[in-house]
Amino acid sequence: MVNRWIPEGAKSLRGITELEVDEVLANSRRWPRPAWADGIPVLTIWARTDAGRPLIVAVLKLEPLNQQIIGARTMSSAELLEFDAWEVASK
Repeated sequence: MVNRWIPEGAKSLRGITELEVDEVLANSRRWPRPAWADGIPVLTIWARTDAGRPLIVAVLKLEPLNQQIIGARTMSSAELLEFDAWEVASK
């Protein structure tokens, strides 16, 4: 899988490193979920960094093995509860 950033994507990260984004995308226990960004269908990847930080990374699928990273953010409290439940159910 090839991950590429949109030009302004990495610059817009606040308190999240590019390495953490890479860790989320490489995590074997990730939860892909459809979403919309500015009216465009995207895929969000819910997972934890190697240190256990829960993040959501948004990507735009370009081809089967290529995706463009749009951005990332920390999960909200409600999202973290939902993600925790998924982690337990998917074991």
